[in-house]
Amino acid sequence: MIMKITRIFSDETGESHFEDLEIPLVDQGEIGFLSEDLEVKKLQFRKVSADYDYDFHHAPQRQYIVLLDGGVEIETSLGEIRQFRTGEILLVEDTTGKGHKTKNLEKRERTSLFIHL
Repeated sequence: MIMKITRIFSDETGESHFEDLEIPLVDQGEIGFLSEDLEVKKLQFRKVSADYDYDFHHAPQRQYIVLLDGGVEIETSLGEIRQFRTGEILLVEDTTGKGHKTKNLEKRERTSLFIHL
């Protein structure tokens, strides 16, 4: 079994890209399927306003973003656009380079969870 996540990263020329990742999960019986442990530094909750539309920026640190309610549209520096919905997970690693754009899919407040690496 696997968990699918999307990675956003910068290449050596500073351009941002998407990469689809698969995290292996191992059957642990009654408690379900688990990944290997991952070291994390901090956890942060965030709410953004209904009109959230953030121009090009980089991630402040390597982090997972878990979309708790509401979706986002993300655009890379090369113009590739993807939409992500409630429950999806992003690994954001473009801490340098040209960054990415982010905006709400719907005109409503959105909640997410940041897990700093």
